[in-house]
Amino acid sequence: MKQIIGGKAVASAPAAKQLTVEEDGAGQRLDNFLIRHLKGVPKTHVYRIIRSGEVRVNKGRASADDRVALGDVVRIPPVRVSEASEEKAARPAPAREFPILLEDEHLIALDKPAGTAVHGGSGVSFGVIEQLRQARPRAKFLELVHRLDRETSGILLVAKKRSALTALQDQFRERETGKTYLALVAGAWPANRKVLDQPLRKYLLPDGERRVRVTGKDDPEGMRSLTLVRVRHDVPARPDHGLPAFSLLEVTIKTGRTHQIRVHLAHAGHAIAGDDKYGDFALNRQLQKLGLSRMFLHAWRLQFTHPASGSRVELHAPLPPELQVWAGEDGAPA
Repeated sequence: MKQIIGGKAVASAPAAKQLTVEEDGAGQRLDNFLIRHLKGVPKTHVYRIIRSGEVRVNKGRASADDRVALGDVVRIPPVRVSEASEEKAARPAPAREFPILLEDEHLIALDKPAGTAVHGGSGVSFGVIEQLRQARPRAKFLELVHRLDRETSGILLVAKKRSALTALQDQFRERETGKTYLALVAGAWPANRKVLDQPLRKYLLPDGERRVRVTGKDDPEGMRSLTLVRVRHDVPARPDHGLPAFSLLEVTIKTGRTHQIRVHLAHAGHAIAGDDKYGDFALNRQLQKLGLSRMFLHAWRLQFTHPASGSRVELHAPLPPELQVWAGEDGAPA
């Protein structure tokens, strides 16, 4: 049945339903679990029904980052899906493989390109995981271990077994992994400024788009966020092109908050080159004219304990060519 709402034909969803979490969903964050089951529903709406308390897990309220367990009962309220969203959801993602840094029977470590989302949602029909599943139809299990911003390139882990997913996500949650990014920022970063320990708070713009800002330590909605910064090297100014000096930073995050690096560095007065959300927009326009058409943030190094062997793994993803030319002659990792 369809209704006319705002001049558009809209399909009415059924009444609230109860979903029991099965093995393929156990261990997922609640938001990811819902996004997977609510095909075509905008991601912003998924977060809205979670925040409002309309989504219940075992009859209790839950947060987006809570993880569902095998046998949990999730109540999903009625939602409406536009015809356009239904058609988009019905179209399968194109099959695509990505550069592989490591693969075995337990996990895949791939080098995600900038501009590709890790999963569909929020106006994006599909991402890395949907394309990878299409490329590997015989794979019984492929799940994202963690996330990267769409604009960020670099190392992304995908689990090939439920046991690997749970073990790796536990390591991320307990801060037992080492995640280091390369970021090019405007200005000379003070070499003695090595620790950024400022809580972050999410908020929504009037159009529903998510943003993050630094907040006070007494803010009950602030999440502690810890970022470590090391200057890799300085990049000289180019006055002939109207460009200031830059600093290439190695940034290690001890907490995995949304937009953490971008917000911490911008708040410190050194926004990431090309950042279209928190950056220097005038500088970004100049950089685009000179060829930098993306944000200079790259997930360069990842350290973790292998979920099966127990050995410590360290992976590196080299800077992609479009960033190497901006990093200075010594900018590409060895």
